[in-house]
Amino acid sequence: MLVSLITMVIAGMKKKNPVVQSLAWLLFAGFILHTAGLGLRWYISGHSPMSNGYESLIFISWVTILAGLIFRRKSDFALAATGVLAGMTLLVAHLTFMDPEITNLVPVLKSYWLTLHVSVIISSYGFLGLGAILGIITMILLVLVNNRNRDRISETIDELVVINFRTLTLGLYFLTIGTFLGAVWANESWGRYWGWDPKETWSLITIIVYTLVTHSRMIPGMKSIYTFNLLSLFGFSSVLMTYFGVNYYLSGLHSYAGGDPVPVPAFVYVAVIVLVALCAAAYFNFRKLGKTTKAE
Repeated sequence: MLVSLITMVIAGMKKKNPVVQSLAWLLFAGFILHTAGLGLRWYISGHSPMSNGYESLIFISWVTILAGLIFRRKSDFALAATGVLAGMTLLVAHLTFMDPEITNLVPVLKSYWLTLHVSVIISSYGFLGLGAILGIITMILLVLVNNRNRDRISETIDELVVINFRTLTLGLYFLTIGTFLGAVWANESWGRYWGWDPKETWSLITIIVYTLVTHSRMIPGMKSIYTFNLLSLFGFSSVLMTYFGVNYYLSGLHSYAGGDPVPVPAFVYVAVIVLVALCAAAYFNFRKLGKTTKAE
């Protein structure tokens, strides 16, 4: 779907592509089945399906597609981007170190705060992830832009930047609210609102990172579309650290959400190198064409 949309932009096709429409309906059907699966797991376990690494990942992928369906009204790119991200999330959820077994909750999780706090926090990851994928798509378009297709691609990029800004804003709201809810839960469970636990600290760091991203358009020297998308892309590394790094590599009160430390997969290093190369190519092409549109 994503390849079809990029091809349509480059070719200047304005009409609705039946392939894109069919794939959109396929993603929607998958979303309905995914919703049914979450509901069934909730019914069987007796608690919301977000108590461990596996459950939280399948919930993140659900929220990701939901974000794509919400923003699809603005652009089909949003749904295509979330399809890619949700697929990657489900892939990680079904790796060997993730245990899909339904188990009893540890005592601290036997609270209505599990549904309130964790659902809001995890929902923010879906929206912030959509922003990262939109950043990648924009970088690809910046690499492909030339003097012949500049107007068409520039129009699409401006559209994606608006969607990206809105989804990051929503994600930041959810993340901030979820962190405050977590503080209330911590006070009930551990007798204090804030203790600089690694998860708490990295949640705060992620809030600061995305506050910078969403306000970068107001900072002199950081007002370009390229800078905004670069920040939205690599800012997601803070989310990954908050979710995976804390659970699997750091010790703290939130370590029950993960398992034994696992080695960093080789594809992570490959992905970082590919993304850096993509952003470098996009930057040189961006400078060469002299595009100065601001991310507003």
